[in-house]
Amino acid sequence: QVQLVESGGGSVQAGESLRLSCAASEFTRSYYMGWFRQAPGKKREGVAAIARDGSTSFADSVKGRFTISKDNAKNTLYLQMNSLKPEDTAMYYCAADLWVGSPHKPDEYNYWGQGTQVTVSS
Repeated sequence: QVQLVESGGGSVQAGESLRLSCAASEFTRSYYMGWFRQAPGKKREGVAAIARDGSTSFADSVKGRFTISKDNAKNTLYLQMNSLKPEDTAMYYCAADLWVGSPHKPDEYNYWGQGTQVTVSS
């Protein structure tokens, strides 16, 4: 089974940028992959997803600000986050599975990383 390790989180000011990385132990080209986030007291929500063919989708709250990409040669998934807002503060997780019907639903994924914290202050 694939193992996922996120990195790149941190504390930034509103309007700044961060890039999260998710290193996978197996070929990312074989998996549907997504980024999720969970703030304290809230449900885990889908942020962005990328299919095996490279097509992407985003939550409305991050469209135009976040970009998802993957480097299959490095088996790494990325989330570029620009124009960060305080409401983006959360633990961010990457997830993967061989088949996903609804890419923004956490239940669709069986493989998860441990998460990386993003904190945005105003």
